[in-house]
Amino acid sequence: MDMQYQLKAGSYYLYDMREAPSAVTGERRFKLKTDTVAIAFDAHTGEVHQHGTPSRIQSWASNTRRRLRAAGAVDVANDIVVVSGPLPVDELNKCLWINGYCRRMFKRLASLPHGKLQRSSEPFRKAA
Repeated sequence: MDMQYQLKAGSYYLYDMREAPSAVTGERRFKLKTDTVAIAFDAHTGEVHQHGTPSRIQSWASNTRRRLRAAGAVDVANDIVVVSGPLPVDELNKCLWINGYCRRMFKRLASLPHGKLQRSSEPFRKAA
């Protein structure tokens, strides 16, 4: 649970929760700010390989697949999956915190809500 994504003002911010907040602002420094996020993982185990900006993750996946295929590990190369877009923050964080969760998330990807639509923490109440 060291790394954690938060959605603020329509952008994803990645924080290292081991770092102490600033004494002046009370905020932690973010490690990454991006409009969309990508996560690369193993299709069979659900193990997270990389996460971050889509361009960096796609580049990492392409280079890694190429190297694995050149080394004769075609099956391992084919198991690398990259998912990107406005993913729900709680799903992203579960991928980082729970071993193998990405595989479960991938199976439900089509039914996940748009990641930048915040759910209200207060249930809807009918006006009296």
